[in-house]
Amino acid sequence: MKPKLSAYVSDSVAQRLELAARRPGTNKSAIVDAALDRFLNPERDTAGDAALVRRLDRISRQLERTERDLSVMAETIALFVRYYLTITPPLPSGDQDAARALGRERFDMFVAQVGKRVASGGRLVADVMDRITTSKPDLFMRNIEEGAPLGAAEGGMTEFHSQHAAGEQPGLSPAGREEVGDV
Repeated sequence: MKPKLSAYVSDSVAQRLELAARRPGTNKSAIVDAALDRFLNPERDTAGDAALVRRLDRISRQLERTERDLSVMAETIALFVRYYLTITPPLPSGDQDAARALGRERFDMFVAQVGKRVASGGRLVADVMDRITTSKPDLFMRNIEEGAPLGAAEGGMTEFHSQHAAGEQPGLSPAGREEVGDV
């Protein structure tokens, strides 16, 4: 025989206890007994605590990876902007209106392509990194000067720079300078 216990609880606790006791296979006495046992003897449910600690550790690792990824993206964007602003000459004032219109059109296409990739679950950076590590596994092992394009350290001119110096738009075919491929 178990000892009988009378206790006063707040209205909100009484309501929650009433709802919990309506579940099949349980009653108020069993719920109160389990709650008091856990409160008075926390070592008894170490499995639940261990599961919680494992989950918190996993969440912590995910947050660390996300923080690292955001840091890499921010640095990448900053380096790209610095490079772009360094190599892009100012436009004559007569060409600025046409350049703005073309820029708006290209930006709209860029936004559409980003939306398409996000909707499809595609990750361009991961895809590119996979391709690079497969085709050129030693690429990231080279000693490259900060901001220097690949090939520039050896004294050679890269395809990008030779096209840029010739006034061409790198990466686009001569016939389709206005076309932007699927990203």
